[in-house]
Amino acid sequence: MIPSVLPTYNRTPLTFVKGEGSWLTDASGRRFLDLGAGIAVNALGHAHPALVQALGEQAAQLWHVSNLYEIPQQQALADALVDATFADSVFFTNSGTEAAELAIKMIRRFWHDAGQDRPTILTFEGAFHGRSTGAIAAAGSAKMTDGFGPLMPGFKTLPWGDHDAFEAAMDDSVAAVLIEPIQGEGGIRPLPEACLKGLRAACDKTGALLVLDEVQCGMGRTGRLFAHEWAGIAPDIMMVAKGIGGGFPLGAVLASERAAACMTAGTHGSTYGGNPLACAVGLKVMEIVADPAFLAEVTRKSGLLRQKLEGLVAAHPDAFEAVRGTGLMLGLKCARPNTDLVAAARDAGLLVVPAADNVIRLLPALNIPDADLAEAVSRLDHAAAALETA
Repeated sequence: MIPSVLPTYNRTPLTFVKGEGSWLTDASGRRFLDLGAGIAVNALGHAHPALVQALGEQAAQLWHVSNLYEIPQQQALADALVDATFADSVFFTNSGTEAAELAIKMIRRFWHDAGQDRPTILTFEGAFHGRSTGAIAAAGSAKMTDGFGPLMPGFKTLPWGDHDAFEAAMDDSVAAVLIEPIQGEGGIRPLPEACLKGLRAACDKTGALLVLDEVQCGMGRTGRLFAHEWAGIAPDIMMVAKGIGGGFPLGAVLASERAAACMTAGTHGSTYGGNPLACAVGLKVMEIVADPAFLAEVTRKSGLLRQKLEGLVAAHPDAFEAVRGTGLMLGLKCARPNTDLVAAARDAGLLVVPAADNVIRLLPALNIPDADLAEAVSRLDHAAAALETA
């Protein structure tokens, strides 16, 4: 008999009942140090007092009215995002997948209104943009698409890091280039700044839209508010989610005036997107995370953690091969199955997240204390040692 919850996840048999900061407590009372942060969602850890207060105050006033009416909290968050980024306009969603769907629609509508037949959206091997029909077609991998055909047409998937393949594909039929500045599910693979600049230049040359998926790498995770800022470029469209809600379901599509002008009344909508609860929390997250002093601390913590991880790799060559990533979006390339390291870390009371390319992801809360970072590396050390002696 099929279970009452559709079994699309291979769930770890742990039930968490309380979270505080970077720590989770399960039903048995055991505490775990959380270096997954709900897969980069809990940007300020669990039960951050400012977010609890923002949610509680809004919950006591108004939960939902729909986008048939003006929503002050939504306007305030949109204004904050526009002020802090390249964007001129924002549409709020409930998730990164929904943001991907709107980004794809925006690309299509842009060229429709321009009167040009540009059918191709270039994407890249190893990408993850969500699990809707449009998002899996964009990713293109067999793991994502098998059994779900016929797929949405118009996507061309290129090898990651293959400049020759990109140059051969980039012509006047290309509507947009869609890419993650740092692949998360793909194994913490950062796109070099020079490559991101090159993509921007290529799009400028042909008129194609540059669309960045910063669902996982955005909202301060790299030490800048958004990862593309390190390269000194701006996209035309950007997808945001995960950290922007600090644990509350929230996503957004940010767009320049040029890209957004095609999306007029009736072209898109969302019943729940931009609701008062989500936007009240998101606004508080923005107030905290967008502070330059906060971002500087992310960069400092990143250097501290990376240094400790490099030492860990040197001490356990049978377990780890290399450190990769930027900011507090780091990965350990494993020398043995990453699932073994995830399980051993869990046994040591540490939660980490697997990814492709045999990597484990380290995605701690951006405000994690230094002492917790040290404790996390100590537990990884114990996990690796336990595997080596098993």
